[in-house]
Amino acid sequence: MSFFVTFEGIEGSGKSTQCRRLAAHLRATGHAVIETREPGGSAAGASIRQVLLGSDAVPLTPLAELFLYCADRQQHVHEVIRPALAAGRVVLCDRFSDSTLAYQGFGRGLDLDVVRALDAHARGGLAPGLTFLLDCPPREGLARTRARQAAADRFEREDEVFHARVHAGFRTLAAAEPARFCVLDASAAEDQVAARVAAEALRRLGAHT
Repeated sequence: MSFFVTFEGIEGSGKSTQCRRLAAHLRATGHAVIETREPGGSAAGASIRQVLLGSDAVPLTPLAELFLYCADRQQHVHEVIRPALAAGRVVLCDRFSDSTLAYQGFGRGLDLDVVRALDAHARGGLAPGLTFLLDCPPREGLARTRARQAAADRFEREDEVFHARVHAGFRTLAAAEPARFCVLDASAAEDQVAARVAAEALRRLGAHT
């Protein structure tokens, strides 16, 4: 049974960990699962990810950054996500459209109508049935990120003010679509968050059948 689930949150919120843990849990309960991510979920996207987040990434204007994310998304949807859904699989994606709105819209200050319009073309009408927002204070998330890796990407190098705008953006998006979003306290213990993610995902999958 096909179902599209996304994981969102600021740097260090634990979304990637929770995505992996949910994939393992769903497979153990008999679901066919595809794990993917943005940017970089397709063959072309892997190259785009290096431009955006690689250690040698060059500075970009906010609009150029947006175009690259949308190019990555269009190829990802066409090459990976839609075929997996058509094959009846559960697709778990680490970041999707909400990250573009939060980072390039709220964070970079681009016109939200422009961001929404370009994203709509990129995803071609595809939308997740469930989005987990791992809600984490920016200072805590950045501290986690900087503690676990030496080299920071272009977003991890941004200051706390930028990440506060992104964080507020995610919360605004979640408040506007409460039926799609499941907001979880990312400051809680990892196992506790994972249990809540699994319970909600299985509940939604059951309702989706």
